[in-house]
Amino acid sequence: MIASIPSPDQGVWFLFGWFPIRAYAMCILAGIILAVWITQRRLNDRGGKPGQALDVAVWVVPIGIVGGRLYHVISSPQAYFGEGGHPLNAFKIWEGGLGIWGAVALGALGAWIGCRRNGIRFLDYADAAAPGVVLAQAIGRWGNYFNNELYGAKTDAPWGLEIHCWDQGAGAAVTCPDSTTNILGTFQPTFLFESLWCLLVALVLVLVDRRFTLAKGQIFALYVILYTLGRGFIEMLRTDAANHVLGLRLNVWTSVIVFAGAAFTYWRLGVRDTRETHPSQHLD
Repeated sequence: MIASIPSPDQGVWFLFGWFPIRAYAMCILAGIILAVWITQRRLNDRGGKPGQALDVAVWVVPIGIVGGRLYHVISSPQAYFGEGGHPLNAFKIWEGGLGIWGAVALGALGAWIGCRRNGIRFLDYADAAAPGVVLAQAIGRWGNYFNNELYGAKTDAPWGLEIHCWDQGAGAAVTCPDSTTNILGTFQPTFLFESLWCLLVALVLVLVDRRFTLAKGQIFALYVILYTLGRGFIEMLRTDAANHVLGLRLNVWTSVIVFAGAAFTYWRLGVRDTRETHPSQHLD
């Protein structure tokens, strides 16, 4: 019987003794590659041309990464600008710390720019990209696994995750203070919960897209609705340091606000599509 889920005691390896290979970065990269591939296949079904997903991704990825990092730093400034913080560490993206909300917001801006420059309808691209984006998130969460981060409360459940005391800069486990071991304890694996939720969301999006005829943009809006629904609950399980507003973690409030915005957008897109498809039904 498995007593707990083990976690790696190393998240970075040095090629040739000096070039760092970071698991976090590799997970992000793998997710991006998969997302671009899936997006291109779905764009093809929407009349797209070969290579268009990559053409847009050239804009989405760097702008999205900047947005993700900005959100992380703004929402958790103490680690960089608080007591004992180091402002220059805000630029060390390879050590982890990308906020999905900033990545999606500025990534969408990058997608809009890329679509404009390549003659692609933005809503078509958004709908094509949605399943791939959430699958990329599912893979990216495993970067947190290698970094021994994003976990919940202590647990003795068989799915509990073994966490090490960690040196984020070195990307490796260290001996815990006042201890002879590098094991901090066993905790709820919230990174795994989110990864599995993202896989489920991707499946639902594909099935809905195949079975129902939705308005342009509604698949992407549905992605945001479903992701925020799960993220809000998972966020409340986490126990890592975070800023709180009215007793709740900042990311919980963000999930609520983004959920409401996505639900309204989904409804408005449907109303607009109905009016454009059946204009006679709306004449006075």
